[in-house]
Amino acid sequence: MRTELLAPAGDLERLKVAIVYGADAVYFGGKQFSLRARASNFTLENIKEACEFAHSYGKRVYVTVNIIPHTGDFEGLEDYLKTLESYGVDAIICASQSIMKTGKRVAPGMEYHISTQQTTLSSAGIKYWQKLGADRVVLGREVTLQQLKEIKPKTDMPLEVFIHGGMCANYSGRCTISNHLTNRDANRGGCAQSCRWFYHLWQDEQLLDRDDGLLSMGSKDMCALDNLENLLKLQVSSLKIEGRMKTAYYIASIVKGYRYAMDCYYEKGHITEEELKKAAGLLQLAENRETFPGFYNGQFGREGQLYTSDNTVTQTFLANVLEYDEQTGEAVLEVRNHFEKGDRAVVMNPQGDEVPFVLEKMLDEEGNEVEIANKPMQRLRVKVPVKVNSYTFIHSERK
Repeated sequence: MRTELLAPAGDLERLKVAIVYGADAVYFGGKQFSLRARASNFTLENIKEACEFAHSYGKRVYVTVNIIPHTGDFEGLEDYLKTLESYGVDAIICASQSIMKTGKRVAPGMEYHISTQQTTLSSAGIKYWQKLGADRVVLGREVTLQQLKEIKPKTDMPLEVFIHGGMCANYSGRCTISNHLTNRDANRGGCAQSCRWFYHLWQDEQLLDRDDGLLSMGSKDMCALDNLENLLKLQVSSLKIEGRMKTAYYIASIVKGYRYAMDCYYEKGHITEEELKKAAGLLQLAENRETFPGFYNGQFGREGQLYTSDNTVTQTFLANVLEYDEQTGEAVLEVRNHFEKGDRAVVMNPQGDEVPFVLEKMLDEEGNEVEIANKPMQRLRVKVPVKVNSYTFIHSERK
């Protein structure tokens, strides 16, 4: 059995990027019944197009219906689920037994996956959901590798685990900090990520702030690359990347990194140190927070926390490719970060190795030569060393 690589999609553009860069399945939320309300999310028309596009590549589509519903949240649910089924959605990710039971009754053609919001961390919990008719369980991020090794032989239920992305200050999203501080319900789509804010620290009347900045409750992001081979050997059904609010460039680099490492494993049964290093380089392109292995190596301490605000957003992403002329070898780029004539850049295509090149000549839309690209969304024509397409990204050379 080959383990599925499951990628997030905040909109249709990012869904297509995830698929062409190697995801086996994608997940996203609709405009209703989904967490991550601030993600772009998909209209019904988008969902239909997403299914058609993904299925044309032989990939699967999962839609999150993962709110923790209150009494008034069920209106329109049955019609919504029937519509998703008619469009060819492969599975629903839900956190509510009532939503799953409703779906099983009115839209039985879809699978029903139990969300990480249920914090399932034991074979007993998996057995409970299996008896209720669930088709897959997404384990909580808090599961360790040792616990997973103990759980896996005790169940035939397909299991999904997280391998990359944001962690939560509470058990798998069961958090009410956002509710208290902003009146935005984290379990009904409104999480303000309050744990990542920066705070003054007081004890009674004494201010305990550090000299180097305010304090945060947020953790580092998870990166399970070093445990990837162990997870593949356990034959979990799916490895999940978090990040429905991340950029297309982030999705491309993270998916490509894990896809490369997974393909290496399936080609010869293991991943070499050199291959892990290459995969890690791709993952690091889009990092904007430090990473750590999450709970896979056991309970973590200070090494998993951020505490201060000394992380900086990476600016390796230079441009999108909008057009390519095979006759001239020139591409039209859409500028995203500052670069200059003479800088070394890298072509990242969906397939193949990255290709470095020098930005020797840049022309604007009027044909004028440009020395510095510092206007976001500006279009420039440049010579590139390989064939590219609208899914190609240009980033700076790693140092």
